[in-house]
Amino acid sequence: MLCEVECLQHVAVPTKDVDTNGTVPTSSIVSSLLKQLKMCKALEEFGYFLGVTKLKNIGTGRINNESLKYIDFLVAFNCRTLLPVKGEVMVGIVHSINRFGVFLKSGPMKIVYLSTRKMPNYYYFVEEEGKPVFLSNDLSRIEKDVVIRFVVFATRWNQRTRDIRVLASIEGESLGPVTMAGFDGFDI
Repeated sequence: MLCEVECLQHVAVPTKDVDTNGTVPTSSIVSSLLKQLKMCKALEEFGYFLGVTKLKNIGTGRINNESLKYIDFLVAFNCRTLLPVKGEVMVGIVHSINRFGVFLKSGPMKIVYLSTRKMPNYYYFVEEEGKPVFLSNDLSRIEKDVVIRFVVFATRWNQRTRDIRVLASIEGESLGPVTMAGFDGFDI
């Protein structure tokens, strides 16, 4: 689900960015904030950071006593995040298939797993060219680069990689491969 959240973040700005008047330009603080958010990628309670929508307040800078190379600012800002929740319907693109299931990419999420247990009436098989495919009773196909509409079945936060792992399902109405007129590929 897309959320708009207010965050507080300590931002470290290099002392070399101080201008001749002894002040730090707002652009340097914002640039450092964006770099930190990119490295952070996601937080368990907020989800994936998509973009800063409003800069609310920049606190007074304090020189970091441990290393005099940085000035710390407390920055308040609003940002848009993506937090996948159980029961939410999403869309992803198949990037990998094995006999146990399918791996999808959806927005900033690089690992969305759709298990064979959550694909009713789909059967794994390898075509003559060696290409793995899931084929349904109604002859719909799940293969590499196919767009899939899925429901979030479960989520788990991974602290080591700082991302949210999603278990998907296509059990239900209007879920599964999506046909799009004139579709020639796009990155979701």
